[in-house]
Amino acid sequence: MLHPSTFSIVMYDAKEKAWGIVVASKFLAVGSVVPWARANAGAVATQSFANTTYGNRGLTLMEAGHSAEETLALLLDDDPERELRQVGLVDAQGRSATYTGSSCFVWAGGLSGDGFAIQGNILAGEQVILAMEASLRENTEKTIIWRLYNALLAGDQAGGDRRGKQSAAILVVKSQAGYAGFNDRWVDYRVDDHHEPVKRLGELLNLHELYFGKSPLEERVRLVGEPLRQLQDIMAKFGYYRGRFHGEYDAPTQTALRAFIGNENFEDRTNFDAGLIDRPVLEHLLSRFG
Repeated sequence: MLHPSTFSIVMYDAKEKAWGIVVASKFLAVGSVVPWARANAGAVATQSFANTTYGNRGLTLMEAGHSAEETLALLLDDDPERELRQVGLVDAQGRSATYTGSSCFVWAGGLSGDGFAIQGNILAGEQVILAMEASLRENTEKTIIWRLYNALLAGDQAGGDRRGKQSAAILVVKSQAGYAGFNDRWVDYRVDDHHEPVKRLGELLNLHELYFGKSPLEERVRLVGEPLRQLQDIMAKFGYYRGRFHGEYDAPTQTALRAFIGNENFEDRTNFDAGLIDRPVLEHLLSRFG
C-alpha cells in the first residue's frame, strides 16, 4: 500500500466563514488523496495509509451537526486499521481535532487549537509542526489562503517530510466564493510532481490573485499617455493593433485592447468603457510582453 507521508493543516476562518486545508508530501499528487472541504461543513485531512472515506464521511457527519471530536471518534470506531491513520478535522464552528495512530511512521504527531489542526508523519522532527503553528499564530492579519500557505512554507523550511519533496495542494471553500459564484471553491490548486512543490504552490496563488483579484478604484490606471503607448506597441507586435502609438484611447485602440485583454484572460480587471486597468495587470503585461 502506498503511504502518503504528509504534513498538513486544516483551518476555519470565522471572519471569512471559510474552511481550508493545505498539504505537502513526498508522494505523487497528494492533493488527490488528503484534502477534503465543504462550505458550512468543515475540512478534513486524511493521511498516513489514508482512508479516503474519512473525507466525505467526515464532512457529512460535521454538516449534520457533529463536532470535530465526535466525528473523529465515529470515523475511528469502525476502522480496524485506525492505528495506521492520521487525520485532522475542523468543523463548521471551528472546533478542531487531530489524531495520530500508534503505528504511524516517526516522526509523527500533531496539535490542535482554536480553529485549526496540524498533523504530520515521517517528518524531519517535531520542529516542523511547531514552525507551522508559530506561522499560523503570527500571520493573523492575512487571509486564510495566505495563512495556510505561509504555515505550510514554514513547515517545509523546518525540514518537512524527511524523505524529500514531491507534491503540494491547497483547497479553501467558502459559500459562493468559486468562479462567478457558481460553486464554493475559493482556491483549489495542486502541484502534483515538482522538485519544489511548496514554492510552486505559492507561485500559483500569486497567479490566482493576478487573474481573480480586484484593485480599488484609486489603484486603477487610466489608459492614456505613456502606459497606453506601451500597450499599443505591444499590441502591434502581436497583430492586434495597426495604428500609431499616440497614447490616445480611441476606437481602434479600444477594439485592439478588447481582443488582447480577452486573449490574456484579464477582462474582469479591465474597464474598457472607462479606459481603466488594474495596476497589477498592467505591470504584468508590460513585464511579460514589453
